[in-house]
Amino acid sequence: MTANPTPARKYPVDRAVTGRRFGNRPPAVRLPPGQRLIAGFPRFGEHLARPAPAVPVDPVIEICGAVTEAFDVPLARLASLPRRELRADFHCVAGWSATDLRWEGVSFANFYRCTIAPALPPGTAITHVVFRGLDGYRSVLSIEDALGDGVLIAEHLDGRPLDGDHGAPARLVSPTQYGYVSIKHLCRVDVRTSKPRDGGNLLFRRHPRARVWEEERHGTFPAWAVRPIYRALKAPFLYLCRRGSGQPSPPQPLVDRGAG
Repeated sequence: MTANPTPARKYPVDRAVTGRRFGNRPPAVRLPPGQRLIAGFPRFGEHLARPAPAVPVDPVIEICGAVTEAFDVPLARLASLPRRELRADFHCVAGWSATDLRWEGVSFANFYRCTIAPALPPGTAITHVVFRGLDGYRSVLSIEDALGDGVLIAEHLDGRPLDGDHGAPARLVSPTQYGYVSIKHLCRVDVRTSKPRDGGNLLFRRHPRARVWEEERHGTFPAWAVRPIYRALKAPFLYLCRRGSGQPSPPQPLVDRGAG
């Protein structure tokens, strides 16, 4: 079932800032513990050695889980919701940070209130949200984190539409959490009434909150124990991700690749 199209309305862009660098901030960059500044904004991830998935002709976000009935929201419908511009830093769990990125899209809290909440049965208490991408990757957020200020469904980066390397056609952006939370190629939002099963292998087990300023890097081990391991893996991951960058591959079936 597909959501009924809504006539586009023009909204002023709500501009917000998160992170610790913007405007007249001091020239010294203050980063979260264990992070190091990197030039540019690379494509990065344990699963990104292959090219980005192909973008559907008419992309949609599937809404499923605890809703009365699953339905699709055409990505074009985001244009009818209030727009938000967010300037923020991006922090990878491997230890690098890209600063002053400019995202534009729709607040997830607004999207949830306008699109998902009306489809919930009366009395339903959502506790977690599972975000899934066309590349098969997923992340799990508590409802409190998902509705936090600054969490976006973003379609533009630095004034341009997202490319394949950075999550086209739309992605999640949660600047106060490590980058593995910010799912690329967003295609499904699954709302849950209980915590999904924890998953991931021992080395890359994700923390349930993943807050950068608390250095919640790993779901089992303390941050100091995994920092050197992640840093050692950064160079080979960057190499593999550069090999996978470029032309999209044919569409692939959605594969479960995380907690749930």
